[in-house]
Amino acid sequence: MTASVKMAGCLLYGERTVIKKIFHLILVAMLASAAMAQDVSVRPDHPDEYVVVEGDTLWDISGKFLEHPWQWPAIWHANPQIENPHLIYPGDRISLVYIDGKPRLVVNGDKPTVRMSPEIRALPRDPIQPIEWDAIKHFVTNARVLPPGDYSDLPYVVANENDRHLASTKDLTYVRGLEGRIGEEFAIVRKRHIYYDDNGVMERGKHHRYATHLRIMDEYPDNVWDATLSWRVKNPPILGVEFWDIAVGRLLKEGDPAILEIQGGRTEVKSGDYILPIDDYVHDPQLIPHAMNPVPEGIEVIALTQTTYGSGHYQIVAISAGNNQGVEVGHVFSTFRPGKRIQDEVKYPTGSFADQKTLNGDKVTLPDQWSGHILVFRVFDEVSYAMIMDGDRPVRERDILKHPDETL
Repeated sequence: MTASVKMAGCLLYGERTVIKKIFHLILVAMLASAAMAQDVSVRPDHPDEYVVVEGDTLWDISGKFLEHPWQWPAIWHANPQIENPHLIYPGDRISLVYIDGKPRLVVNGDKPTVRMSPEIRALPRDPIQPIEWDAIKHFVTNARVLPPGDYSDLPYVVANENDRHLASTKDLTYVRGLEGRIGEEFAIVRKRHIYYDDNGVMERGKHHRYATHLRIMDEYPDNVWDATLSWRVKNPPILGVEFWDIAVGRLLKEGDPAILEIQGGRTEVKSGDYILPIDDYVHDPQLIPHAMNPVPEGIEVIALTQTTYGSGHYQIVAISAGNNQGVEVGHVFSTFRPGKRIQDEVKYPTGSFADQKTLNGDKVTLPDQWSGHILVFRVFDEVSYAMIMDGDRPVRERDILKHPDETL
């Protein structure tokens, strides 16, 4: 397969059609209608009124009034004076009222704004965001999971100018296999993870080319492990390949190698990095949180993107489900740390006669522990990315996902 064909395929993969946009609008309307019918839990200590300040988000404000902030679409009260109940601004007054016995959040007392003339022209204000997009704006388009395939024919960086190991903005880098127009910009990317099916469980690993050989479970079990790891699956089915955009390069000269000038990026470019089309993904600024109901069993946190032990507020995680499992942008999940299986030392002390008489009675599995809420902001075929919104403890790999109303 030629590089130009593979580049075209990647473009098709990232393209959003008009039909998909129309479907999204219909889905948003359906979700908003369905949300109005759901039961919400109001915080007993909610304020009578809250004045919006710069830096607030809809999630934050709703959390002052609701036990479950993700339910905000259910109680934002639409009325003729508010064209879009999700567009509120610093200085607006938010209060909770009851309409027909149901709680509703209203803006500025749910009263029309009377404008007098003449008036001083007000400076334009930006509405507050549903979530803290600024915390993840670089990640939204910096990571992508492409479907299984042979990416060995992708254009790649063979060297940097002046034999530099790392190249950055305004440096030149040399690429083999690239076809394009002079002046065209490309994404310089780095393969990060391979997501694969290990006997029905999604695992993530690194290809042996990038393996550190420090943690075997972090490495993809391909042929390099056949001799020593016979119990591992040989070449297991790949579910997706994660690439991170690290820089943007502009084509200065065609040839073999072609010359790219690095325009900027999140990290330095080195030999072995790949070239892909610029990701044209644009997030929906008016994201509407909603629950996946029911939540299929077996969905887990598969990777932490900004740490190795545990992630917290506004950090990013990858989960082991995507479009093919019905996951959508806006889905909210509760994450739970699986309960440990322990010895019942009260009735069956280790080594006691009571312990020796039973096979399973001496063991008990503790309840799963709630970690926090995560909100999905980007979805691929088998993997999705989500932001941690709140929680009691760090979210870890292998935390399991449940309905967002569950916290015990």
